[in-house]
Amino acid sequence: MPLALLALAIGAFGIGTTEFVIMGVLPEVADDFGVSIPTAGWLVSGYALGVVFGAPLLTVLGTKVSRKKMLMFLMALFVAGNALSALAPAFGLMLAGRIVASLAHGAFFGIGSVVAADLVA
Repeated sequence: MPLALLALAIGAFGIGTTEFVIMGVLPEVADDFGVSIPTAGWLVSGYALGVVFGAPLLTVLGTKVSRKKMLMFLMALFVAGNALSALAPAFGLMLAGRIVASLAHGAFFGIGSVVAADLVA
C-alpha cells in the first residue's frame, strides 16, 4: 500500500472524528464555556455550515494548484482550526475554530478520493 494512501486515510479519520466527537462532549463543552446546551449545539451546526460553503469554494479556488499542494493546504487549514478550537478561551473562538477546520472537510474528501483512486491499481 502506498504511504500516500495511508496519509489520506489518517487525514480522513481525523476529519471524521473532528466532525462527530463534539456531539459526545456537548454537555461538558457547554458547562466549560458557561453556555446552554442548545447554544453549544452551534458548534455542530457551525461545522456543518462551514463544510457546505467551504467545499465548493476551496475546490474552485484549488483548481490551479496541484492536488498534493491543495491537500497539504487543506490539512494545514484543518490543523489550524483545531488548534484554535483546542486553545479557545471563549465560546466564540471555539466556534470560529470549528468553522475554520470545517472549511477543509468537503474539499479534502473530494480531492483525496481522486488521489486515492489514482494510487491503487
